[in-house]
Amino acid sequence: MKFRLIVMNFLEFAVWGAYLTSMGSFLVTVGLEAHIGIFYAMQGIVSIFMPAIMGIVADRWIPAQKLLGICHFIAAAFMGGLAAYALGAGEAIRFAPAFALYAVSVAFYMPTLALSNSVAFSALRKCGLDTEKDFPPIRVFGTIGFIVAMLTVNFLLIDAEGGLTVSFTSADGLTSLQVTPYQFAVSAIFGLLLSVYAFTLPACAVNRGDGEKKGIVDALGLRAFTLFKEKRMALFFIFSMLLGVSLQITNGFANPFITSFQNIPEYADTWGARNANALISLSQVSETLCILLIPFFLKRFGIKTVMLIALFAWVLRFGFFGLGNPGSGLWLFVLSMIVYGVAFDFFNISGALFVDKETDDKIRSSAQGLFMLMTNGIGATIGTLGAQAVVNHFVYSHAGDMAAQTAGWSTSWFIFAGYALVVAVVFALVFKYRHDPNNI
Repeated sequence: MKFRLIVMNFLEFAVWGAYLTSMGSFLVTVGLEAHIGIFYAMQGIVSIFMPAIMGIVADRWIPAQKLLGICHFIAAAFMGGLAAYALGAGEAIRFAPAFALYAVSVAFYMPTLALSNSVAFSALRKCGLDTEKDFPPIRVFGTIGFIVAMLTVNFLLIDAEGGLTVSFTSADGLTSLQVTPYQFAVSAIFGLLLSVYAFTLPACAVNRGDGEKKGIVDALGLRAFTLFKEKRMALFFIFSMLLGVSLQITNGFANPFITSFQNIPEYADTWGARNANALISLSQVSETLCILLIPFFLKRFGIKTVMLIALFAWVLRFGFFGLGNPGSGLWLFVLSMIVYGVAFDFFNISGALFVDKETDDKIRSSAQGLFMLMTNGIGATIGTLGAQAVVNHFVYSHAGDMAAQTAGWSTSWFIFAGYALVVAVVFALVFKYRHDPNNI
């Protein structure tokens, strides 16, 4: 059963990894750079309501494993449609149809993150296994799947003479595979595989009306909003939203930034500039390793300190991008990838543990949903749209002037780092929590 769930998690995140970090460069190539923010913000927008809706459906009508398969089939169909449309349109691709296909795909993909967890927890309990002990090692293979998909896009299909790439030549001269529509096709293939595989997984229970029924308030997780009456919890969720602003910025803009160095003669042939996806995959490697460090840091330093470490790691994540380059400054890019694991995992996982520890068991699931809503929903949406405005002003407003664009990228990253620093300092001063080494 563990192996079957490993396969599920591997495919679940391979679907996402195929395009998440490289889509920004594709949008730059086809002249849609001003829309990068809304493409990535769409993930946050649908995360506000789609997981809750699909959760209700899974609880009451369609077993979670079947709904997982259905959602992945629809998501893969529309992602494949995006690939087909982009391949056919070439450089004449238009925003409206491309975004519509992408939006529907993402709307059905994002709920599968929660559905796959439900399937895994149900299967593990049926086998008499401990979900807290046995699930994390299984979940790690999701990150591995993400990395494999990124590297597949970066290396396996990058050879322009292999007959698999379509030549797109933008004003910035980007032509490598990571900026062609094949990344969406790779995602669709992984999604179709999982849509079939999901129907072979153990059945999950549904509640068709027997026993206690959930009201719409409970089903949508709205009961957890009563936690805002408690000052400490209110501050925690507010800071969760503020940190969520940082979550998707590098997913949307790191690849276009690194790839843009191909247009500077000094860096045009450097490994970093031509292998942005492979370089960024180090972030996911770091994420995998940092998961293993969290128990030690929580026990030793406590949740507030661990969350502060995450906040300051975001400062370094952005700052190293602002200082680095793919030539002599490649080591700064590598450091940025390394600290990403700390920035992402230390907050998300320690934050989830804090919510679990500080909330009543009657609203614990709803509280976790609220945590995700504030970070990956509201926060991430605001962050990507805000980052788009910053990049548009400092980078894309200087079309054709590479020196000005390069300086604009550095300015943008320093602005993001400054924002993260302000949030970290205010959090340290405002959020109060006394650490008990015997009770994390």
